[in-house]
Amino acid sequence: MAQVIFQYFKKEIDSDKILVRINPTSMEGLELLVASTGEIVQHTRQFDEFIYEDLTYDEFVKSSPIEFNLYLSAINK
Repeated sequence: MAQVIFQYFKKEIDSDKILVRINPTSMEGLELLVASTGEIVQHTRQFDEFIYEDLTYDEFVKSSPIEFNLYLSAINK
């Protein structure tokens, strides 16, 4: 079984952040909404083949897996 290398993107809106993790093989994803208050909300997503165009259009930039996983670990504590 091949190991999946996730792709990470983020966008900052005022003091809030949206972080996205995409499995490029299955197009399944995980979205984290990080509020300036520290609240973090997690949503699972099923993306289509246009997700990369959508992210570019919405001005998301490539992100670090470390940043994403730090926020994710805060949820799972």
